[in-house]
Amino acid sequence: MLPRMRAPQRVTLPRSHPAILRAFALAALLSPALAQAIEVGAVTIVGLDEEMTENVRVSLSLEQAQGRDVSFRRLAYMLREAEDETREALEPFGFYSPTITVEREPASGNGSGTGDPRRAPVAVTITVDPGEPVRIRHANIAILGEGARDRYLAEELDAFAPAPGAILDHPVYEASKNRISRRLAQRGYFDADFSARRVEVTRADHAADIELVWISGERYDMGPTTFTQTPQEVIDPGLLERLVYWEQGEYYHQGRLDRLRTSLQRLDYFGSISIDPQPDNAVDHQVPVQVTLTPAPRKVQTAGLSYGTDSGAGFRLGEERRYVNRRGHKALVQLDWAQRRKTATLQYRIPAFAWLDGWYAISLQGADEQTRYIDSRRLELVGSRTGQYSRNLNLVASLHALRERWGYVVDDGDDATDDLARDYRYATFLYPSLRAEYIDVDDRLFPREGIGGTLVLRGGAEGVGSDASFGQLHARATWYRGFGERNRLIVRGELGTTSTGALTDMPPSLRFYAGGDRSIRGYDWREVGPRIGDFAIGAKHVTTASVEFEHYFANSFGFAVFADSGSAYDDRPDWRTGVGAGVRWASPVGPLRFDIARGLDEPDSPFTLHLDIGTSF
Repeated sequence: MLPRMRAPQRVTLPRSHPAILRAFALAALLSPALAQAIEVGAVTIVGLDEEMTENVRVSLSLEQAQGRDVSFRRLAYMLREAEDETREALEPFGFYSPTITVEREPASGNGSGTGDPRRAPVAVTITVDPGEPVRIRHANIAILGEGARDRYLAEELDAFAPAPGAILDHPVYEASKNRISRRLAQRGYFDADFSARRVEVTRADHAADIELVWISGERYDMGPTTFTQTPQEVIDPGLLERLVYWEQGEYYHQGRLDRLRTSLQRLDYFGSISIDPQPDNAVDHQVPVQVTLTPAPRKVQTAGLSYGTDSGAGFRLGEERRYVNRRGHKALVQLDWAQRRKTATLQYRIPAFAWLDGWYAISLQGADEQTRYIDSRRLELVGSRTGQYSRNLNLVASLHALRERWGYVVDDGDDATDDLARDYRYATFLYPSLRAEYIDVDDRLFPREGIGGTLVLRGGAEGVGSDASFGQLHARATWYRGFGERNRLIVRGELGTTSTGALTDMPPSLRFYAGGDRSIRGYDWREVGPRIGDFAIGAKHVTTASVEFEHYFANSFGFAVFADSGSAYDDRPDWRTGVGAGVRWASPVGPLRFDIARGLDEPDSPFTLHLDIGTSF
């Protein structure tokens, strides 16, 4: 709904009184009966689009009185005013010369129940021809002073709308004007003010001239930054000061404070973060910055239940210490315990600020998986350094020490026994890894525009802590594109490859798989690829692709149709394709997806169900 806005210039036009209004007012004076109250009925607006209709409706006195009893004199006044109110409500859209007809029609029936037909509600129809719109003839948009040499402000001036030749749309004009004023403040021009601010409308020519000029004043610089933790100090202030990457005296920019806020949020020490620049307290044009922090609870405890087709019923327990000491160290312990799959994790993290903001971390994870297909046990020690390289790019460099034992379940062929033979293998690998995560989307929780993905490089050498030499590359990417307000197209791709001459020595955790919720729907988890019996044992390479279309309704629920295809393979791909449909819910924690899909490569392929939550890149 648009606010009622008055045009910069008002031209008073002669006004004619329709004969019906004059007759109505005369009757009200001559007849005592007509001086009684009458109900205002429906108000119909004809000839305008939805947005203009709504702005006219909220501007009408008749609309405010709808359903109420008013005097005949008051009704006659509102009918006379309806033309001016409609005309003024159209001016924000650039229509200054509309043709307006106001008609009063008594509704059928008796609105009061008294039997007096004169008390029937009065229906009003307002018919509007907007006429020719007013367009921009000349536009003088400028910034004087030091800001005139700021190339970022020059870009804002070039993008000002409405441009010459465009319709004088007041909301667009106000949005552009406010954007430039806000940009001046963000870049440190706190003394900026208007020297000219005028829009002149010439109705006879259906033209408007804009003059909008700012005087920027002098640009301010960054002053001292002060950190206050309340009600108690839990982190050494010297640690927080290392997040201030600018030097005092450098030029002021709101983006610097936004980056500081992001860095503080990533630390996850504080429940409330307030960053307050204080230009009113500036000394020598240096703006002091006050940062007020409220510590979050020290412990974060998690618990939950789980169920998986392969893993069985289980639960999760965990506890994280947001800050172990004043140096900001963190600790995590987590247990995932299911009938056929168990994982225990210990992790310790230390904040790191040299090179990139991030963490030094050391973690130890033990995993035990015993399904009807595989018996696997794994112990992995990882040392890593994470860093936020830029707003969109996060990097992780790590060193892995892995010890794994695995054995595939093989039917011994004896129908009289349930005993199964396991051919166990063992592997030890020491290898470095580099992971890059790039995300550039409009909304990380529910993206509609943008792209996100990951790239992993890792490799080891035989005789240098590893049982075999290998190199791997694994890349994933997801592209989002919104259509209209309620449609979304999602295109996903995956490519993984391994270079090794000893694939049989590679443990399951270093092989590629396909099939499942975020791979090829229509096939079970890890179903696609080289197999022993019914189980995919992992492959040297993987390639998958997916196309999905989603449509959402006004209540945040929607539906999707999709097609997934791909393969995990050693030499040549054996493509598998699945198609299906699903239900979507744009929940507060991310999209919830429930899909039913079917593989197309076998005539008797069963339907598979897939449940997933959250956005992955």
